[in-house]
Amino acid sequence: MILLRSTLFNIWFFALSTVMSIVGALALPFFPHSTLGIAQFWSRLIVGGLRVTCGIRVQVRGLELLPKDGPVLIASRHQSAFDTIVWMTLIPRGAYVLKRELLRIPVLGKLFPRAGQIPVHREGGAAALRALLRETDIAVRTDRQIIIFPEGSRGDPGHMLPLQPGIAAMSARSGLPVFPVVTDSGLRWGRRAFRKNPGVIHITVLPPLAPPGPEPGARLRLMRELTAVLAQSPEGCG
Repeated sequence: MILLRSTLFNIWFFALSTVMSIVGALALPFFPHSTLGIAQFWSRLIVGGLRVTCGIRVQVRGLELLPKDGPVLIASRHQSAFDTIVWMTLIPRGAYVLKRELLRIPVLGKLFPRAGQIPVHREGGAAALRALLRETDIAVRTDRQIIIFPEGSRGDPGHMLPLQPGIAAMSARSGLPVFPVVTDSGLRWGRRAFRKNPGVIHITVLPPLAPPGPEPGARLRLMRELTAVLAQSPEGCG
């Protein structure tokens, strides 16, 4: 039964993604500011389809900690493709930091920048960091909520990958505190897994960490604090 339900969801996911990508591409010349709204609508349909076909529900705690207005910097654990979808349903103007390779996806890839998403070249070194900080400035000026996965890639539940330092640079540059987020999404929608397991995905937003100041070691301090809080279970914290 789980395999059948997973098959139905994957059909829904890829069919809907194809249709919405085409709709977005066709709408872009006439409604250039509609891309984010289309992405949010797609995300709601995906999350709803996951509940209907696979029996996967979402429980979010701590969302009230996020400011209601203005820019936000969110650093989330990353276990599943689900993490790259759900935030479009939780915040008003999400801007994901995503790997530049996703821009190569036919049709869909061209829509990411139009929707205000932030592509980054993970192997680009200092030049990539400068580009990320420039995009951070734009997102802050336009009151976007930035979501970054500081592990840089999806990890397995119970195993956190080393955090990348870009999050500390973004916080220092913007002056924004970092809101850590923990999740167990990988238990329901595993990394590269066709099978989707019924149950609840827990997402917990934790109290913010202060941005690093100019003093020596401040960014390293933030990285240590962030590593410690992200190692928690979403059900056992908050």
